[in-house]
Amino acid sequence: MITTEEALYIIADQVAEFGTVEIPLAEGIGRTLQEEWYADRDLPPYNRVSMDGIAIRYDAFLGGQRVFKIEGVAPAGSPQQTLNNAQACLEVMTGSVLPHYADSVIRYEDLEITDGQAKVMIDKIQRDQNVHAKGKDRQAGNLIVPKFTSISPAEIGIGASLGKHTITVTRMPKVIVISTGDELVEIDQTPKNHQIRKSNVYRLATSLKAYNIHADTAHLQDDPAEIKSKIEAYLKDYDVIMLSGGVSKGKFDFIPEVLDQLGVQKLFHKIAQRPGKPFWFGKYKDSCTVFALPGNPVSSFLCMQRYFLYWLQYSIKGEAPEQAYAILDKNVHFKPDLTYYLEVKIRFTKDGKLLALPKKGNGSGDLVNLMEGDAFIELPRGRDEFKTGEIFPIYMYR
Repeated sequence: MITTEEALYIIADQVAEFGTVEIPLAEGIGRTLQEEWYADRDLPPYNRVSMDGIAIRYDAFLGGQRVFKIEGVAPAGSPQQTLNNAQACLEVMTGSVLPHYADSVIRYEDLEITDGQAKVMIDKIQRDQNVHAKGKDRQAGNLIVPKFTSISPAEIGIGASLGKHTITVTRMPKVIVISTGDELVEIDQTPKNHQIRKSNVYRLATSLKAYNIHADTAHLQDDPAEIKSKIEAYLKDYDVIMLSGGVSKGKFDFIPEVLDQLGVQKLFHKIAQRPGKPFWFGKYKDSCTVFALPGNPVSSFLCMQRYFLYWLQYSIKGEAPEQAYAILDKNVHFKPDLTYYLEVKIRFTKDGKLLALPKKGNGSGDLVNLMEGDAFIELPRGRDEFKTGEIFPIYMYR
C-alpha cells in the first residue's frame, strides 16, 4: 500500500499524448489550445468611438466654443468621415470610426440638440475622451492567447475577433467506463431484492463530459473469461479504460488478476486513504492507461476526481492542476492512519473566505450523501484531530 503522494507521483510519470484535432471555434469551450493566437491587426483596428454623441476638435472647445453645427452622422460600420470645419461636429455612434481631424467625443447626455446644432452643457472635457485609441489593447503581431490556454467564452470572443473560425486543440482521450458485478441491472429495470441499479457508470461518464470527454460505457458480469475477452479488445481500442468494481480482495474481484494475465503493468494497487483504498492503476504498453476504481460509489467518484483528473491535466498541460484550499468549518475526528477525503459543503464569507462544512455520510457506499456536499476536503494521515479554522486542500465536484 502506498501513500497518496506516491500515487500522484506515479500517475504524473505516466502522462500520455493524445495528439491534436482541428475543430470549429464555437465547439472550443473547455478545450486546451494547441496553437498560439496573434493579433492580425491592431486592436482596436481604428480610433474607435466608445460613446454615442458628437465628435469635435478639442481645441475648439478649449477656445471657448460651446455650440457646434452638426454636419453629418458617422454610424458604426461606415468608412471614416472627415470633420473639415473646425467649428462644426459630426454625430458619431458607439463603435464607429472617429472622424478624421476630430479628437474628442462628447456624449449625448451632455448635449442639448436643437435645429441642427449641438450645445455642450458641461464645462470641462478632455482631449481624446470617449475614444478607444487604435492599437491600445494590442498591436498587430502581439501574442494574444498562448498555447495550452483552457478555452472559455472570453477566448471564444477573442478568437472570433481574430478570424479563428477553426482552431487546433488537444485531442481528448478515447475513454470507456465499465461497471462490473452480477448485482447490477440497467436503470430502466426493476431490481430484485438482491440487485441494485447501475449508478457508477453513469456518474463517471457524465462527469467526464465536463472535460469534453464523451466516454463509451459497458458492463461486465462476474465471469473471468468474459472479463478477459472484453478487456483484451478494449485495451486495443481505447486510450483509457476506467473500471468500477472488482478490484478488492473478494472472491469475485477478478479485475487485478485478469489485467495481469493480459499484460497490463500494475503500477500500484491500494492507497493509504479513505475512501478509495483498493484503487488499482496500470499501463498497457504505451497505448492504454487503466484506472480500476473501487465499486463503492463514493470511492469511485473520489478516485476519479482526485486521480484521473490529475492525470488528465498532466497529460494535456504537463503540470498539476492549481490546488484549491478551504477553511475547515467544524472539528473532525478520524482515527485510522489514512488520508481522509471527507465530503464538505462549501460556502463563501463576506470577508473573502472559503469555508468547508463536513457532511459525513454512512461510508463509501452512501451514494446519496454526495448531494449534500460540493467537494472533498483532504485531511492528512498521521493525526486524528482536525480543528475548526485549519486550512486543507479541497477538490470540487460541484
